[in-house]
Amino acid sequence: MRRDLGKGGSLVLVTAMYAVATVVGILVCQKARGVMPDVWALLLADVVATVVIWCDGLLYENVSVYDPYWSVAPPVMFTGWALVQDSFSLPVILLLAAVWYWGIRLTGNWVHTFKGLGHEDWRYTRYRGELSPFLFHITNFFGLNMMPTLLVFACMLPGFRLIEEPGTAGWILWTGFVLCVAAANIELVADTQIHQFRTDHPGEVCNAGLWKHGRHPNYFGEILMWWGVWVMYASAHGVDWFILGPVAMTALFLFISIPMMERRQLANKPGYSEYRKKTRILI
Repeated sequence: MRRDLGKGGSLVLVTAMYAVATVVGILVCQKARGVMPDVWALLLADVVATVVIWCDGLLYENVSVYDPYWSVAPPVMFTGWALVQDSFSLPVILLLAAVWYWGIRLTGNWVHTFKGLGHEDWRYTRYRGELSPFLFHITNFFGLNMMPTLLVFACMLPGFRLIEEPGTAGWILWTGFVLCVAAANIELVADTQIHQFRTDHPGEVCNAGLWKHGRHPNYFGEILMWWGVWVMYASAHGVDWFILGPVAMTALFLFISIPMMERRQLANKPGYSEYRKKTRILI
């Protein structure tokens, strides 16, 4: 049931979808906390909220409905957990400030590029064309919706733990906070530059600003963001297995997102091969 409601109508509808998913997630978490450890209750709430959004994507035949989940869930879940724990010391406030700044910025970029429910991201359209209906729905649920949710949840685990036991605000905590803010600013500058470049030079390879020094500065910012959250956690708890979250996020971009984008750029932009030879991949 793909319907083109225009950008404004589509944004209202997507906002309503996320409001419903949030309420459902809160109710699930409240019920689950009485029968399982808190971390599992949080995970279950996250998974169920993702299923709600996945169902909306099925209803409107548009996987892109899930796209803002990546940046909406962390600030909402961190804030909710801080309220539950009644934890608002300086380390927690810094964590919330960094994640909300990043989340608002990234969601704002999604709103800027969102064209309405009548349009679906090229990656999802490609999967629809290449896979059988059965395989597409399997890929859609597990690969395009649930896998990113679980990966981001793994990256949020250090934040949840920091909220529960924040420690003190030392220089390592402030370093993590600065990394998070820098990451969001890098993404802001990179997205602003590429939007302007595409307007001024449609069809050409963007090699201006940050894009002159790295082929994927926006991805670099996203990776840096989750390392910043982990550093904030490590300031109070040291190095432990929670480091696997940002490691997995880095691997996602290096081995899945970036290669997919590079193949598309090489196929669609004649000058990309030369740009690729001269420009580093991230930093």
